[in-house]
Amino acid sequence: MTYSRILIICLSVASLTSAKAQHFALSRLFYPNVTLKADYNVPSSMNGTNDYGVSRTGFFGIIPVQSEVQLGYSLRKKFDLRAVHTVVLAQYTQIQPTIDGKNDPENGYKTLSLGVIRLQASIKDRLWVYGGGLGMTETNETFFSPQPFFWGGAARMHILGLRTQIMYGSVLAYNQKLRFVPVFGINKGLGKHWRASALLPFMANVNYKATKWFNVDMLAGLNGYSGGFQVQTPEEKSLRRENYRHIKVGVAANAHLFTVLNVSLEAGVTTFRQLRTFNSARENLTSYTPATTPYIGASVRYITSRSRLSSKFTRRMGLGEAGINW
Repeated sequence: MTYSRILIICLSVASLTSAKAQHFALSRLFYPNVTLKADYNVPSSMNGTNDYGVSRTGFFGIIPVQSEVQLGYSLRKKFDLRAVHTVVLAQYTQIQPTIDGKNDPENGYKTLSLGVIRLQASIKDRLWVYGGGLGMTETNETFFSPQPFFWGGAARMHILGLRTQIMYGSVLAYNQKLRFVPVFGINKGLGKHWRASALLPFMANVNYKATKWFNVDMLAGLNGYSGGFQVQTPEEKSLRRENYRHIKVGVAANAHLFTVLNVSLEAGVTTFRQLRTFNSARENLTSYTPATTPYIGASVRYITSRSRLSSKFTRRMGLGEAGINW
């Protein structure tokens, strides 16, 4: 494998981020950004008697901490060219469930999480993505006695030409119990304006690039939360856990403005919904299947390639483009 091949690999990964190859979530790791987002699910029947609704607001930030190209020399007297890019992921989300229009829990759930993602490409080891993180989702009453969650995983990426990449690996996650999740990703250009992307079993997306500043996503994704709350009776205070999940199917319109802003409006439905509560012994107390319901969402993402670390990496890899359109 030649040194030019490793640059082709990095350039191919870069095609995930450039204006010529739209929209795959991993692509956004090449550039620091801060995203403000909100979404609202219309309340729908939970059990034939009560209506359940949920809304979210929050921010997500990506902070680059390492971006460089390294030249090494092994004991076998062979050179190795390696490019690495490491970012820190920080997130805060306010989740507010409602039952019959009333907040339940009263102050909702707060999610705080911190993670690290590392992309590494080399002549010797090819291209890998590593990651890990931890966090918690709690109410005001349980915030100082949290049940944390964590995850970690690795994936191998293969380059099948400049327009196609596949990725496979696994994630180990803990949230009340340990789970092993195999993952498979694909990013495929379909003509001049279309691109299909998926990171299964979490999301799938088809993007249509109408102009340099406007594109449309047709998307489906798995989402939810697992939050701790407290039930108070005259005798005692009891800790409970609420788990909610759904699959969302929708359409998002994205406009790239003023070089560094991406504004997105999204609408669709959430379906295959499930709401459960557990006690501290993890025994199931209630189980509901809220009806399919419409949702709307909006986000504003501030992105920039002016960071010294990211700019150094993108310049050396030939990724730097002004006015990146996501």
